[in-house]
Amino acid sequence: MRVLYFLYGVTCYLIFFATFLYSIGFVGNFIVPKTMDSGTSGPLLEALIINALLLSVFAIQHSVMARKGFKEAWIKIIPPSLERNTYVLLASLALCLIYWQWRPMGDVIWDVSGTTLGSVLIGVSLFGWFFVLISTFLLDHFELLGLKHAYYNLKGEDLPPHDFKTPGFYKFVRHPIYLGFTIAFWATPVMTTAHLLFAIGTLGYTLVGILLEERDLISLFGDEYRAYKSKVSMLLPLKFGKR
Repeated sequence: MRVLYFLYGVTCYLIFFATFLYSIGFVGNFIVPKTMDSGTSGPLLEALIINALLLSVFAIQHSVMARKGFKEAWIKIIPPSLERNTYVLLASLALCLIYWQWRPMGDVIWDVSGTTLGSVLIGVSLFGWFFVLISTFLLDHFELLGLKHAYYNLKGEDLPPHDFKTPGFYKFVRHPIYLGFTIAFWATPVMTTAHLLFAIGTLGYTLVGILLEERDLISLFGDEYRAYKSKVSMLLPLKFGKR
């Protein structure tokens, strides 16, 4: 059974990584078959409602399943060792639903494609994606994405306890992963109505998600996290901690 659980964890991780790579093309409108702005635009109100619902599905899944109360109830249904893997899988499937059902909204707010500025914006967006990936490794990439849970379960061992740490980018901003996504979503040479909705919707989710996440972190680490929060900015490196 442990081998099956491990294979499940590996599968969930691979699905996540494929989804992450697809996200780059989906948002940037290149390489992948279905992007944010590909296809023919339909009725604006219909597209607006559908796209808003798609973003809501991801936001609700991603936030609710990450809360302690939900986890405690969830592990009464599934094995605790599969909780993180299943969370990652469902988050990936929620993103796939967005890619599949997203409706283009063709009005263009700005278009600097083919210019030096456009090339710079593409580079900045790609930097945002790279920033996200590096930030996950600075903490523990494989634990965040459930693969470490699967590995320790395969060995019949418990995960080591969580220590509070602020490596690399975390010395300058408390949430570099969210910062990277924000950079990736907003830096675009072509800003359409659909892209703007996506960028605003994900930024709104980011701010709400941070509030919920920090409440959990304070519950877990107490004064240690409060002190960190008082020294280091949330998203923009406006003040610096000494950790």
